[in-house]
Amino acid sequence: MEQSSTSKIKLPNKELVGVKKPKEKDLSKQDSEKLPQPTGWRMLVLPFKMKEKTKGGLYMAETTLERQQVASQTGLVLRMGPDCYRDKDRYPDGPWCKEGDWVMFARYAGSRIKIEGGEIRLLNDDEVLATVKNPEDILHEY
Repeated sequence: MEQSSTSKIKLPNKELVGVKKPKEKDLSKQDSEKLPQPTGWRMLVLPFKMKEKTKGGLYMAETTLERQQVASQTGLVLRMGPDCYRDKDRYPDGPWCKEGDWVMFARYAGSRIKIEGGEIRLLNDDEVLATVKNPEDILHEY
């Protein structure tokens, strides 16, 4: 029996019965349009959220993940207001961060805004304490 080179091999379904796949939480373009646009010197930051599964293989409860996100001290800069880091007297060396950077801030800094899947924060530009390359390198206690 000869197989054509265009036929596809169908693989068996490898999903486990009774095991729910974790949902991928990603901000699509449509979702990002729903987020507020910061004004003045404020920036919109998405606090870091731990992975649902620990290194040991345990799944964290949703309430634990939410509590950790509220107390998080690192976040991803989503948007910046038009006046962020424009004051040459306060920031003579230029901006401390830019959109897409991971930053550190005080534990309960900024205004908290609830969104589907967690929360975002509005921070002032001077509330950024540091930038980090990988938020997973920081120990997150809650």
